Amino acid sequence: MKVRHRTVRLQLAEPLRISRSTMAARDAVWLAVEHQGQRGYGEAVTSTYYGLDAATIGRWLRDAAADLARCAGPETALDALRDGELPAPGTPPAVTAAVESALLDLVGKRAGRPVHQLLGAPEAPCATTARTLGITSPRAAAEQAARLARQGFSVLKIKAGVPDPDDDLDRVLAVRNAAPYARLLLDPNGAWTPALAEVLLPRYAALGVEAVEQPLAPGDPEALARLAERSPLPVIADEDAVGEEDTRRLAGRVHGINVKLAKCGGVTAALRIADLLAGSGTALMLGCLTASTLGLAPAVHLADRARWTDLDGHLLLAHDPWTGIGGTDGTVRAGRRPGLGVRPVRHPRPTGAPAHGQETPQ
Repeated sequence: MKVRHRTVRLQLAEPLRISRSTMAARDAVWLAVEHQGQRGYGEAVTSTYYGLDAATIGRWLRDAAADLARCAGPETALDALRDGELPAPGTPPAVTAAVESALLDLVGKRAGRPVHQLLGAPEAPCATTARTLGITSPRAAAEQAARLARQGFSVLKIKAGVPDPDDDLDRVLAVRNAAPYARLLLDPNGAWTPALAEVLLPRYAALGVEAVEQPLAPGDPEALARLAERSPLPVIADEDAVGEEDTRRLAGRVHGINVKLAKCGGVTAALRIADLLAGSGTALMLGCLTASTLGLAPAVHLADRARWTDLDGHLLLAHDPWTGIGGTDGTVRAGRRPGLGVRPVRHPRPTGAPAHGQETPQ
């Protein structure tokens, strides 16, 4: 098998502000695995929070390429990955997820089957996705919420965690009034203290917020579990729930766990987490980083397993370089074509936007 990668810049349509940072763009590293004239693709995106830049991702992908080159074919490599034999120990989960994505895409294309069928789902999953609203003024949030509701979005996820809690409450109230029939999720990205959360959660429950994601600073999952026990609305763990060990610790003690393939290590890891949650009383949420359709596609093929679906990262981009999972009407859909079911879109490259590497998807 031949393995190549290239790095591209993903520009957001507008900067996204959350409690700990503001992001206007990020790099994506595209991985292509080729065997007998067919190619499978995966994507890993840079993340300051997870300590991943494009150069680091590229180094790990080069190591993974050497391992894949020793495999007889993509099917053998996929089995080895599922058995934990690939990639090398210490590989960042986002890189593992990208390698698995490319192998699933290639194996599906070789078998003439979409990825969801390889995973045991006969019908193509589709799911209502949340649409993220960053921290902004109440007026701007209300205008955005009204526009999204007209487009078909019925779940809105509102970022929170500014220094003055009343500013967040005003913004959520403005969104509630602008989109009265929308389901609302709240995400402070770990910005609250336990004492502040105790005060704020009843107020958000009164506004009809459906669930709150990672209200407390990560690093103390016991505190999060204690808060969930007393909370008047569901508490979903995100930064405090990375992999299987965290899931075992929190299953049955929080109301939901946000599984991101780039965080847990890919489709196989996500399915194991889903199995651990089954019957525990803790629901699965499928989330994402801001990424292209290519990066989100593997998770969409799992969307039928989640209570909450937050797969809108591609919708935040000024130009999505890939297409195939929908989402602009509030619903994401797994492709029915073999593999991931996505394909590249040719966009004129903005002046000054970096694009470097070894190949262009075909």
